Amino acid sequence: MVENVMDKIVSLAKRRGFIYPGSELYGGLANTYDYGPVGTELLRNIKNLWWKYFVQSRPDMVGLDGSIISHHKIWEASGHVAGFADAMVDCKNCKSRFRADHVIEDYLSRMGTDPSQYGIHFKSLVFDSSWGFNKGTEIEDIIRKQKVEGLDENQLDALIKYIFKISCPKCNIKNGNWTPVRKFNLLFPVQLGIVEGEGGLGYLRGETAQLIFTNFRNVVDSTRVRLPFGIAQLGKSFRNEITPGNSVFRTIEFEQGEIEYFFDHDETKWEPLFEEWKKTMDAFVVKQLGINKENVRWRLHADEERSFYSKRTEDMEYKFPFGFKELWGLAYRTDYDLTRHQEASKKELTIVDPKTGKKVLPHVIEPAVGINRLLLMVLVDAYVEEEKRTVLKIAPQLAPYKVAVFPLLANKPELIKKAHEVFTLLSPVYMTAFDDRGNIGKRYLSQDEIGTPWCVTIDFDTLADDTVTIRDRDTARQERIKVADLILYFARKLES
Repeated sequence: MVENVMDKIVSLAKRRGFIYPGSELYGGLANTYDYGPVGTELLRNIKNLWWKYFVQSRPDMVGLDGSIISHHKIWEASGHVAGFADAMVDCKNCKSRFRADHVIEDYLSRMGTDPSQYGIHFKSLVFDSSWGFNKGTEIEDIIRKQKVEGLDENQLDALIKYIFKISCPKCNIKNGNWTPVRKFNLLFPVQLGIVEGEGGLGYLRGETAQLIFTNFRNVVDSTRVRLPFGIAQLGKSFRNEITPGNSVFRTIEFEQGEIEYFFDHDETKWEPLFEEWKKTMDAFVVKQLGINKENVRWRLHADEERSFYSKRTEDMEYKFPFGFKELWGLAYRTDYDLTRHQEASKKELTIVDPKTGKKVLPHVIEPAVGINRLLLMVLVDAYVEEEKRTVLKIAPQLAPYKVAVFPLLANKPELIKKAHEVFTLLSPVYMTAFDDRGNIGKRYLSQDEIGTPWCVTIDFDTLADDTVTIRDRDTARQERIKVADLILYFARKLES
């Protein structure tokens, strides 16, 4: 049932022009997607709303647009070259490669949280010292938590091959025929220029955050920012990772919205600031994106999964059809990043407090979100199946098209002409669709499936009294409005 809902959403997303499989004409390219006409508009609306809410409407925020390709020393200093890796495992039978944690957690999800259902008596199981486990209760804890964060390659290897004896998810060969679990770095190296060598080595950015840190000094010197303040960046990141499917939930190329909020830890307590950011993120998701708050929760990272430089990390999770999954991360990263770049570059990255003259190397709190996940969440949360139609009840301010204009009949030139006049009136103000294909009922259903809040129909009464019929997406109710009043009508609707 759950998989069926996700399959329906993926099908609708392709059929109506939200999301297409990447390179589909040539058989597809794994873990890549293209955004169609309405998907492009929805993604742009989400990005614009994020930028307006977190940057343009706040006096303590500035923006940045850093390069996608950057010097290899940035990623060495940040620790990404040495430690930015996923544990992978290959099936020797079908040659498929998987993230080891996904193989195990998908298996745990299918089996459930009751250890007795696994057919394994952990207390009597003879544990090999190389596995990294020494008692059955540790395995029972993993089953109950349904998580394997913090485990090393040996432990993941043991769980897949010897303890759970998991079959390959793709070819389903019994008990699997696995390679050893091993780490693969996620960065994409780029060779710059025509001469090979370290001097020409760069990387596609694995996150947008590092360019904020490396430009911290430039921002301080070229603006009038004062602590506490934030720098935001919105743009592409790239990670060469294996994804578990589920449309654009996890892809190798994705849009990130990241903020580094800098503060003097001697003057500002991080705990209240952390809670303030949680409330701000909640308000954006529920009030700005129009998401059902019952589908959102917070999860605190346990010590074994939290990055070593973070004092606290929490994930905002959304209830996707495939379970509660990370939507937005919030971390208190201390002064780790600025310290690393200051040491590696041999350049001072402090800011001077104008009141005291004290030099401060700021600490940061980082809210980081995948914009593509926000889009997928919007589609899932808005998807409604009714008796006679499927409708995406997307918040009107996010909807790809705000209005659709229809002539009642496509074979009446006078109706077509008037419909084009109405379209010309509305399109400079609102993203407006024009459709004269098929019958009016099918046009309504088509706009319902892409989430258009209002449809305007031009009929023969329009020619007589200059009024049109407006149909509301959510209620399907209709009312007559003067053409001259349409812009103000929709403005009030969008403000409510």
